[in-house]
Amino acid sequence: MSTLNNQINQEQFTPTQRTSIKRVSQRGHYERQLIYEILDEGLICHVGFVVDNQPFVIPTAYGRVEDKLYIHGSPASRMLRSLLTGIEVCVTVTLLDGLVLARSAFHHSMNYRSVVIFGTATLVQGADEKLEALRAFTEHIVPERWAEVRPPNRQELQGTLVLSLPITEASAKVRTGPPLDDEEDYSLSVWAGVLPLQVVAGDAIADPRLHTGITQPDYIQNYTRLYVESE
Repeated sequence: MSTLNNQINQEQFTPTQRTSIKRVSQRGHYERQLIYEILDEGLICHVGFVVDNQPFVIPTAYGRVEDKLYIHGSPASRMLRSLLTGIEVCVTVTLLDGLVLARSAFHHSMNYRSVVIFGTATLVQGADEKLEALRAFTEHIVPERWAEVRPPNRQELQGTLVLSLPITEASAKVRTGPPLDDEEDYSLSVWAGVLPLQVVAGDAIADPRLHTGITQPDYIQNYTRLYVESE
């Protein structure tokens, strides 16, 4: 079995020089399940790359299928055209879980879960894999949606560029819990604690041109971004 396959089958990613958490290293995690849970809960990733000695960081949607992260967009996209040249990329996803309010200004922080992935993206050329990637984008944003909508036609497939990034070099960093004040500051008469934050869906707004009699699907009425671990 190849080195790549060995790494994919591991329950943990092997830390590399780029993924090893150095600052506050106890917050670093390399478990594959945790990293995939964070990716599956997030909506937007930031893709970092360098072209002609100029650094770029571009926010974009993504989807995951097993050990691959898919990024898509227009063939005219500078980011996607640049990535086609085989340059190294850094992809990050961050979930903000709460504001940590300490007794001192210095120790204010945030509770978060983040993932960093390094690698080289490649063009998805096969029609079947491209369609599977587009299905993954749709299902990542709204589970159960793909089965109801019209799938992409040939022109739409040709007008969409899809890149695949193997998830082989990755790590997570997580902060949880209350503020950590200096011992002498615990006697201060200042409120301290955590203000939780989460992405919450509001009431769905129907398209004005929606046909009469079409009701909201259950997956819209019960929509949530909170990750629910499958049994």
